[in-house]
Amino acid sequence: MLPPLLEHDYLHETESAPQGRGRPQRMLRVNAERHTVVGIKIGPTVLSGVVTDLAANVLARAEEPLSDCAPQTALAAAASLTERLLDEVPRAADRVLGVGVGVSGHIDSAAGVCRYSALLDWQKVDVAGPLAQATGLPVVVNNDVNTLVVAERWFGAGREVDSFAVVTVGPGIGCGLLLDGTLYSGASGMAGELGHLPLDPAGPMCSCGRRGCLESLAGDRAVLRSIRDAGVDGPDIAAAMRLAREGGASGRAVARAAFAEAGAALGRGLAGLCNLLNLEKIIIAGEGAVAYDLFGDAMTTALQAHTFSDAADDCDIHVDPVHHDLWARGAACLVIREAVTTPVT
Repeated sequence: MLPPLLEHDYLHETESAPQGRGRPQRMLRVNAERHTVVGIKIGPTVLSGVVTDLAANVLARAEEPLSDCAPQTALAAAASLTERLLDEVPRAADRVLGVGVGVSGHIDSAAGVCRYSALLDWQKVDVAGPLAQATGLPVVVNNDVNTLVVAERWFGAGREVDSFAVVTVGPGIGCGLLLDGTLYSGASGMAGELGHLPLDPAGPMCSCGRRGCLESLAGDRAVLRSIRDAGVDGPDIAAAMRLAREGGASGRAVARAAFAEAGAALGRGLAGLCNLLNLEKIIIAGEGAVAYDLFGDAMTTALQAHTFSDAADDCDIHVDPVHHDLWARGAACLVIREAVTTPVT
């Protein structure tokens, strides 16, 4: 009798591999064409999605701006984008396994519910239910940074590493954890909320309504606030990066100091991660990673200054300014991962 994954055509045997004495070893490969999968990332202003095969190869991709990030708007747009993506790939709808969705915040993946997202201003939003009803497909939901962890583990900088963190910088500070080879989500899916680590009780107000969280000290708004407080008219974050790299002497100095201040706060947060978990690698990702040349030195200095013993030396820092495709591709991997770990009947 064939093993279930072979019997149901999820795996194919390839040619025998020579190995000396004994029975020749048969190699296996994934039958990538067996199914398609949809991956969606829901952001505050844009929805991005992909269709992949069973090996997570991207077959189609699309982005769609959101008029607002209200749950009804975002989930209706996600259903529409799912249909559009499946229409772009021949026979994709006939072979689709399901939809994976990445959302920021505290995600109860077992229930398919976003318990709380400060970035989206969502509370107790059922993501899986309405989207499954609209598409007629199974839906798997997880924290969006966790989708990056899965993607980095499968085909990125985490392939050879058993314990690492993905830390995203940008409007928020996100974190996902792979510990001893397993995605770690905590008791209810909230593990990795590094952005809401309280660093300064007298610090600025955070999007979560508390003061002095790491996000309020190291996110985009912290950089822009520092620039405005120095008397420079408030640019957006892209303009702040241009100012720091190409502006006149006074404006450039102000902007570079703002990025360095944010980097130092981020380094203190990363030191906490290293001290607690003794990680092998931290992958810096997200929209803000393109500014690593502006905050990286200050981040590394603070990390070295605040870690215990050799924790900083044990941890490799890798910068990966990922495109939206990788977030959505990681969301597709959630469906693939669930499919291959569910008994085939």
